Amino acid sequence: MTVRILVTGANGFVGRALVARLLADGARVRAAVRRTGIPFDAPVEEVVVGTIGPSTDWRPALGGVDVVVHCAARVHQLRDGSADPLAEFRVVNRDGTSRLAQQAAEAGVRRFILLSSIGVNGAETFDVPFRASDAPRPHSPYAVSKLEAETALRRIAADTGLGAVVIRPPLVYGPDAPGNFATLLRALHRGLPMPFGAIDNRRSFVAIDNLVDLIATTARSDAAAGATFLVSDGEDLSTTELLRRIAAALGRPARLVSVPPSWLRSAANLLGRRQLGQRLCGSLQIDISPTKLALGWTPPVRVDDALVTLAQHFLASQARHGTASG
Repeated sequence: MTVRILVTGANGFVGRALVARLLADGARVRAAVRRTGIPFDAPVEEVVVGTIGPSTDWRPALGGVDVVVHCAARVHQLRDGSADPLAEFRVVNRDGTSRLAQQAAEAGVRRFILLSSIGVNGAETFDVPFRASDAPRPHSPYAVSKLEAETALRRIAADTGLGAVVIRPPLVYGPDAPGNFATLLRALHRGLPMPFGAIDNRRSFVAIDNLVDLIATTARSDAAAGATFLVSDGEDLSTTELLRRIAAALGRPARLVSVPPSWLRSAANLLGRRQLGQRLCGSLQIDISPTKLALGWTPPVRVDDALVTLAQHFLASQARHGTASG
């Protein structure tokens, strides 16, 4: 029997990769998007849902759907001009999720997979990795809204029997990844010196292919319903080691200057970028052994292979745009 899966945020970084994977697995995919205009690589049934919030009508998108994967969210804003950022996050991430989950349950959807964030656990680890069973310690308005979305989903699941699954990823990387990862990639390609040669932290990351593999696994596994899963590549790296490996994949020297991490944190604080300093210098480790045990799952892609794929895509993009450097 072919499974029909609704993917929200289908035009986003994770959503597009997930749609491609699910189609390859033989699923029938319905892609929910805010607006049309970005074509998919393969034919999908596209449904425009507009702005996500407490009054969004998801019913036209939910007919005949077996599984919902909710990737759509209001994400971190680099320069958030909102008077109340938490309220803005709540409208989309908490209230929008609650609305979708309630209407999904009413439509007879059997499983609802929420893409949450490791930020629900906290911002930094100290020797002991995060586990799904830890008490939540959300560190930002975004993370608070994601925790509240998880709570709303579990409440609806308890009331309706909807099979709820929560996945909390760390930083996701891969071809066309947005944010700070893309900035570091461009700097390494240009051979710019960077002051990150002496950082001895440990951080968990997840390659996009590993994340979508776990999502696909939870969509079909009976063991997934009602559970919360942490996900990573299963290999933790220091910021320094990560940059060296990316540079090697690009075929470039890593020009990393050894600056004490305490100086970097102080500089980030002075510039009003405390969280950036924390992400560069602090540790954030994830224990995925419960995920592996519950689902019989192992990350299928090694870090170095994922970085080679990332580098090849980046270099091909640079060549297409005539910006490759010698």
